Amino acid sequence: MPRVRKGAARAQARKKMLKQARGYFGTNSKHWYRARNAVIRAGVYALRDRRYRKRDMRALWIVRITAACRMRGTRYSLFMNGLKMAGVTLNRKMLSEVAVSDPKLFDTLVSMAVKASKAIPAKA
Repeated sequence: MPRVRKGAARAQARKKMLKQARGYFGTNSKHWYRARNAVIRAGVYALRDRRYRKRDMRALWIVRITAACRMRGTRYSLFMNGLKMAGVTLNRKMLSEVAVSDPKLFDTLVSMAVKASKAIPAKA
């Protein structure tokens, strides 16, 4: 059986990789070796930063809820615990949206949380 060289397949692979590297700065978009490294590294950063984005958004929601709670004279931890005791199952994303867009509803949630947390006696 004759030996097969990867002429066409290799050319297609390089063309595909260089296409993915379009828009990269300088040599990273033109030369095969640098482009390959740049594309692989970009993929690693993209994977990592998809996870980081989730963390950053949760932190933002918590900051918003904390600020809204402080404006109403309570703390974030007491508010969240009170909501849990009251049986309110809104996630942090929705709570932060309510805090920003509907302050009257958030006032109601705060009063419910404070009332529920005071109804449960503190453990000694």
